[in-house]
Amino acid sequence: MDFEEEKKDYGEPRKYDPTFKGPIHNRSCTDVVCCILFILAVLGYFAVGILAWSQGDPRKVIYPTDSRGQFCGQAGTKLEKRTKLFYFNIMKCANPMVLLEFQCPTTQLCVEKCPKKFLTLVKAKLIPSDWSYYKDFCKESDKIDSMTAPQILKEGLCPAMLLPSKSFTRRCFPALSRKGKDVLVGNQTQFNDGTSDRPAADLIDGVKNASVVIEARQVAMKIFEDYTQSWYWILIALVLAMLLSLVFIVLMRFLGGIMVWVMIVMVILVIGYGIFHCYMEYASLKGEPGANITLQELGLQMDFSIYLQIRQTWLAFMIILAILEVIIILLLIFLRNRIRIAIALIKEASKAVAHIMSSLFYPLVTFFLLTIVIAYWAVTAVFLSTSNEAVYKVYNETACEFSRNTCTPENFTTSEIKARCPDSECLFAFYGGETVYHKYLIGLQFYNVFLFFWCANFVTALGQMTLAGAFASYYWAFVKPDDMPTCPIFASLGRALRYHTGSLAFGSLILSIVQIIRVLLEYLDHKLKGAQNKCTKFLLCCLKCCFWCLEKFIKFLNRNAYIMVAIYGKNFCSSARDAFFLLMRNIIRVAVLDKVTDFLLFLGKLLIVGLVGIFAFFFFSGRVKAFEDTAPTLNYYWVPILTVVVGSYLIAHGFFSVYAMCVDTLFLCFLEDLERNDGSAERPYLMPDNLLKILKKKNKVEATE
Repeated sequence: MDFEEEKKDYGEPRKYDPTFKGPIHNRSCTDVVCCILFILAVLGYFAVGILAWSQGDPRKVIYPTDSRGQFCGQAGTKLEKRTKLFYFNIMKCANPMVLLEFQCPTTQLCVEKCPKKFLTLVKAKLIPSDWSYYKDFCKESDKIDSMTAPQILKEGLCPAMLLPSKSFTRRCFPALSRKGKDVLVGNQTQFNDGTSDRPAADLIDGVKNASVVIEARQVAMKIFEDYTQSWYWILIALVLAMLLSLVFIVLMRFLGGIMVWVMIVMVILVIGYGIFHCYMEYASLKGEPGANITLQELGLQMDFSIYLQIRQTWLAFMIILAILEVIIILLLIFLRNRIRIAIALIKEASKAVAHIMSSLFYPLVTFFLLTIVIAYWAVTAVFLSTSNEAVYKVYNETACEFSRNTCTPENFTTSEIKARCPDSECLFAFYGGETVYHKYLIGLQFYNVFLFFWCANFVTALGQMTLAGAFASYYWAFVKPDDMPTCPIFASLGRALRYHTGSLAFGSLILSIVQIIRVLLEYLDHKLKGAQNKCTKFLLCCLKCCFWCLEKFIKFLNRNAYIMVAIYGKNFCSSARDAFFLLMRNIIRVAVLDKVTDFLLFLGKLLIVGLVGIFAFFFFSGRVKAFEDTAPTLNYYWVPILTVVVGSYLIAHGFFSVYAMCVDTLFLCFLEDLERNDGSAERPYLMPDNLLKILKKKNKVEATE
């Protein structure tokens, strides 16, 4: 497709301007509307936060509260001596939806101490001493002594059974022990109390997860001690990872081509060895009894090692590998020029990063902003989840006009209701609230999650556009770095915030909608888990898979759209359309560059994490005698090693994400340069000389000179 045919899509070509510092940026109507909507949404987000902060009580997260919202052990109340929280059914706490309300969907009581022995309700009703002990973990009721066990369970006055528990953060968690009469054998659990061998494997399986928290307490303390002893060595290792990341980016400028070709040769050699190995196995099975049987005659076998004893299996492997080898060689022959272009762009990206070193530290700005967004979301979620309150209503035996009205128990005895209805009582009705705020609390939670996604995606998009604008100014500079802005990163950030806030908001909005739909699908999957049939499972699975793919595609499209916005200053929709069709016209180049870059960055991350991880292993484990006196004494030497490995990966990922953005930006600039310019004096190519040489092109201005 020649340049004249592309005029319909791209308009008149951009003429060369030696004073070019960036594109002409204007605010479109779409940008203004999206910007206003985003600002209003954020203001609404602040309003929700203020409302939640005025209604919520974060103490409920730290201190235990019963089902009525009363604090256990609060001084001056009837629960002053009841400092522990007891759950009727601890298994219901293992529910991801608990995070929305910080309340388990089971009855919770404040008790003086956690249960110490196993008892069932049926057995406790038969023995008076056991029943007296059991009632301490039941709701207060005058009729409970005269009721049967099924009636008590139906009314929800008592738990079905008591399990030996231990207090952790003032909450009773079941403790599974091999001591005493509690016996745990494999998946079969029996409580031998002298009269019953009733298995409770189904209940104990759920309790195991809760008891892990208690068992991990000592481990957590030891890990904390290890961090206090080794934190400065961890920081030294992370600084080493940062230096190695910088060195690798510099080396990419000189060794990028060698690394790519070595990788290609290694792949060819590995596949070639696979062909040779398959042939040797095929030849060694010649004459072996049963080796000449066909795969069709053998049929489906659960033991896959049987297939390796048949010659036809190795013949099939050899043919498949030979076909793959031929395909790779043919691709190399026909795509060698595109591979050379990819290598040249990778080398040019190293030069661009060298000219704009501040870009390597811009991810710290993104990290700081994301930290603020995450912190605000978390705090707001906590306040929203702790906004419920105990609701009390008027109950009476005779007719009363105030029956079922809301009341306040503190001053009810002196209220007008008590005076007009003497037999009325102000009793607990439910835990939640009756205001409009409480009715739409779950909606506010989802709004909080949605705005979290929107703001987080906006911050990420701002980082991408800022880096893209800086690297684009490098590419389009005729004389590098003289024609570049003085501070490319700050100049690009200013343009993005001043002109393209609407584009950033619109692109991040589309992505956030898809993400919130995925959250709703997970919510529906959890809600319908008990009732769904196979058809529903299949439908939900398909929907989740489709929206996962859609999210990946939108992220890819948004990234390239932001680059086009940074280059030309158009709005998001126009830039997304231009980027999509530009990439589709160069799909093979896109695929080659993407895979080559991904491999090199993966190799760099693996190399940095491996080097720093090996150094940390030999240092903290004391395997090297030279470090025995220097290395700190640790309970678990894998704690600092794992921290160093994860931290090194995050540092390498931060540096290489900038490098990947640089490669993508230069690649789109290269494609635009190739399609819009023709090397004439009016439209000279601005790509580097090595790319001109690979493409066998040159500027006529240079030729004339």
